[in-house]
Amino acid sequence: MSTQVEANKKTAGDKAAKRPKRPKKSNGQWKVDGREPLNKNEVDKSEDDGLNVRDRIENIYAKGGFSSIAADDLHGRFRWWGLYTQRKPGIDGGRTATLEPHELEDEYLMMRIRIDGGKLTTEQLRTISDISNDFARGTADVTDRQNIQLHWVEIENVPEIWRRLEAVGLKTTEACGDVPRVILGSPVAGIAADELIDPTPAIEEISRRYIGDPSFSNLPRKYKTAITGHPSQDVVHEINDCSFVAVDHPEHGIGYDLWVGGALSVVPRFAERLGAWVAPDQVVDAWVGVTSIFRDYGYRRLRNKARMKFLLADWGPEKLREVLETEYLGYRLADGPAPEKPLTAGDHVGVHKQVDGRYYIGVSLIAGRASGTLLGQIVDLAEKFGSTRLRTTPHQKILLLDIEEPDVDAVVAGLDALGLSSRKDLFRRSTMACTGIEYCKLAIVETKQTAADAVTKLEERLADLDLPHPISLHLNGCPNSCARIQTADIGLKGQIITNDEGQQVPGFQVHVGGGLASKDRDEAGLGRTVRGLKIAADDLSDYVEKLVRRFLDGRSEAETFSEWAHRVDEEELK
Repeated sequence: MSTQVEANKKTAGDKAAKRPKRPKKSNGQWKVDGREPLNKNEVDKSEDDGLNVRDRIENIYAKGGFSSIAADDLHGRFRWWGLYTQRKPGIDGGRTATLEPHELEDEYLMMRIRIDGGKLTTEQLRTISDISNDFARGTADVTDRQNIQLHWVEIENVPEIWRRLEAVGLKTTEACGDVPRVILGSPVAGIAADELIDPTPAIEEISRRYIGDPSFSNLPRKYKTAITGHPSQDVVHEINDCSFVAVDHPEHGIGYDLWVGGALSVVPRFAERLGAWVAPDQVVDAWVGVTSIFRDYGYRRLRNKARMKFLLADWGPEKLREVLETEYLGYRLADGPAPEKPLTAGDHVGVHKQVDGRYYIGVSLIAGRASGTLLGQIVDLAEKFGSTRLRTTPHQKILLLDIEEPDVDAVVAGLDALGLSSRKDLFRRSTMACTGIEYCKLAIVETKQTAADAVTKLEERLADLDLPHPISLHLNGCPNSCARIQTADIGLKGQIITNDEGQQVPGFQVHVGGGLASKDRDEAGLGRTVRGLKIAADDLSDYVEKLVRRFLDGRSEAETFSEWAHRVDEEELK
């Protein structure tokens, strides 16, 4: 090496040594970086709590109409009360990414009704039915978070809708926004004969004390909770921010295993166990502690990094548990075992015996699509046979509770007449879909009707087949995975594709082999993306039929669809 080269290196090294270190960029963690807002969303939240917008909705906007709504309220704080603008009709998916939000939106609102634990009375569901027919053009969809969504809501009618909902104990408070969203709960809480523990008291206490409380009305982003006491683990705990799953501790008895940091979207990550056993009377405190960690240490600088999963990825479960116990609880939680792998499906479709000897009946709505009229008909049928209780599920299903044994067949027949199946159908039972381009400003393709059409065709074409288990089919209108595409046997992510004729058409990228832990798989796993495989929406049923037949022809004995899909060459999946 020449003397000149060595001298140049020494000079460069000297300059680098003298150069001041670039300060570490703030992540916007309140307990680390202070509370200075680092993006527009954080500025808006710091200037006025989202909960405060209700007064303006009732006293200004409902009287002045859509044009009177301030932009920062409309596109931000409205969410704290379950309200978004919906997509303007006629805008195709190819323009979703090119138009500004205000160009995509209509002067109508989506309203999300919060149903913690999925618990409803027939009086409450009838109220939702009437609201749907009176104010939402008869729309009503059951979501995979146990909510019910309405569309075509005008701002002028929102106060009256709230009045009717709250008169029967329902609310839209914090159904959206950077807040604790609806608490997923076992749909069979308190009634299942094989339940380990009833999580209802914990769900109700969290909802009563903390939903609408300014303590948690400014989180870094949305925050999702799930609590179940049922061995089927029926609340998709692996993809929630904070979950409690019933477990039998060899020393302490029945309590909950604590999971943190799950979420899907474009960067999917499963929750992790903290290894902590939570006693029933510790659940609320533990929830408050984990939620406070997210509030105080969650990343706020970049919206796409502001979920609990990113904090957990950096900290790890050991540190998160240590901070929870030392900074927030003030005591150590007992170490605990993992819950056993579920042996039954968690969608609760079918006829099942309750702990009191009566029966509950779970029925499939195709992709969660309902209507105000249909909800009213469900209420009529339930009340005809003496039932006043229903449940929604995290799988877009509805359960009718408290059916006497002699009435079961008549109720099943009545549900069939409404197009609601309580049987273990090939695809109807296991198909889910997000809102799609019909109403969502982020969507690229239509989902609900596409799903319904595919289910009808597939159940006709494959009726002669004996599938070893239902094959789940999840459709999403964009990459955000509201319909949990990465955890489906066949997950479909909406996009515009070029067909064989060179035309731009609605289509899907395909994921196969995803799923959550169950009797058919040892652990949760993400679907496999099939490189280069994109199918047109019109070809969906043809593709799924071909794939299912290949699976049945090529599977080894007892091999699940997921195992087969991860084993075979990609060409088998195309």
